Amino acid sequence: MRGFLWWAALGATAALLVTGCGGGGSGSNGDARTGKETPSSDGSSAPAAALPTSLTGQRLDWAPCKATADSPTPGGDWRCATLRVPLDWAKPAGETIGLALIRATAQGKDRVGSLLFNFGGPGGSGVSTMPSYATSASALRERYDLVSWDPRGVGASEGVRCRTDRRIEAAESIDATPDTPAEEKAYFQDAADFGQGCRKAAGKLMAHVSTTDTARDMDLMRQVLGDDKLHYFGISYGTELGGVYAHLFPKRVGRLVLDAVVDPTADTVGHAKNQARGFQRALDDYLDSTGQDPEQGTMKIAALLRRIDATPLPTSSGRKLTQTLATTGIVLPLYSKSGWPTLTSALDAAQKGDGSELLELADGYNDRDASGRYGTGSHSQRVISCLDERQRPTPEQMRKLLPAFEKISPVFGDYLGWDAAGWCHDWPVAGQYVTPEVSAAGAAPVLVVGNTGDPATPYEGARKMADELGKGVGVLLTWKGEGHGAYSAGSTCVDSTVNAYLLKGTVPKDGTVCS
Repeated sequence: MRGFLWWAALGATAALLVTGCGGGGSGSNGDARTGKETPSSDGSSAPAAALPTSLTGQRLDWAPCKATADSPTPGGDWRCATLRVPLDWAKPAGETIGLALIRATAQGKDRVGSLLFNFGGPGGSGVSTMPSYATSASALRERYDLVSWDPRGVGASEGVRCRTDRRIEAAESIDATPDTPAEEKAYFQDAADFGQGCRKAAGKLMAHVSTTDTARDMDLMRQVLGDDKLHYFGISYGTELGGVYAHLFPKRVGRLVLDAVVDPTADTVGHAKNQARGFQRALDDYLDSTGQDPEQGTMKIAALLRRIDATPLPTSSGRKLTQTLATTGIVLPLYSKSGWPTLTSALDAAQKGDGSELLELADGYNDRDASGRYGTGSHSQRVISCLDERQRPTPEQMRKLLPAFEKISPVFGDYLGWDAAGWCHDWPVAGQYVTPEVSAAGAAPVLVVGNTGDPATPYEGARKMADELGKGVGVLLTWKGEGHGAYSAGSTCVDSTVNAYLLKGTVPKDGTVCS
């Protein structure tokens, strides 16, 4: 996986907090040549060819949502529709694909317009996530239609499945932190095989699922929904997507909130180092909360992982808990402070030789159900991010970088370092850029929300995003809290500030802090 991001953990974290775990028994943008796009005279960076009226004039047929294998039918008054968008934005009058949308209309009389949500990844399904997130965003529905979608290559929008469930489970035995030449060969061969599976499954779509493509889809969505400006709420990777949209269409920016912010100045290796710092910081905070010395506690967990690497732990399911699965299981509860007691229970069980609880956490993160069926979000994530990212560290380069990763985090460093090299190894499609372009001169103020205890998108990225958006555009709101994301996470100050911005257009002072 490309590090650890929001979409994969959102539902899993919610589930473990409700049910417990086991009952005691887991981009970047611009032109491929220059890394940037040149804005047109209206500041939109629109394609040279005008969009056909068959696209701009389409009427969405909102109807009751139909259940799919990955998305059960939501209750209430949710409605679904399909938006047609160009397969290739360089040929807007050519072949089209369908994007699955979901909407609940505004409940108040003073409607502002549509508020689009992207929950991260890339690869997260907005169609399946939006109804469950609606309670958190209930205040916003007073003046907005709540809208989300499955981006191209995701879920019901031409979603990609790169390998079978059986092959996914078989790959769990491959060591993602290889210690020998044989393990390293197997790791990188598996990465190459996965890419070939994606190429076969996605076909020509594989070259047209970039963040830039999706940002353009959003602007067509805005037009078809009838909004002059785009109002948007992006979480985790959704902040990168929002920043790219603001760069491409600065004059179309309405009220944009970016929460749990991806650092737009970080390349592939930098992103991996950022996550190593973020998750180690969250682990230190967790250990401190349990009365343990963070350094000693970290060393104890690192030693546990080494033992599991040598001898995987048995579990009640009959499957083995490998080092890779154990690391993933440790990560999931760090997304929310409320998950910390679950982590304590799982670690205690593992120290006693039972890997069942950590395996259940890893399965939750990996979107594996009890029958052994896996979701496809991670497949879509890989197809999208490997089209975005030009930097492809080689195995040789990563071996030299590993000491720096291990120094950052003895628990997560190795995993995230090797992941940076293996994620897009021998990928069939070239990456487009090194870092995303998010400068948005002339755009309306964009509210950038950072959480000082965020493990997956460390706080420092929020300040960098605000700076990159440009003076007078990026407005930073800081929360001194824990967990991935700040809105609806327990801070009345954050929630009221975001609500005032979205509902009333009240822009807070840059640098406002909620403690």
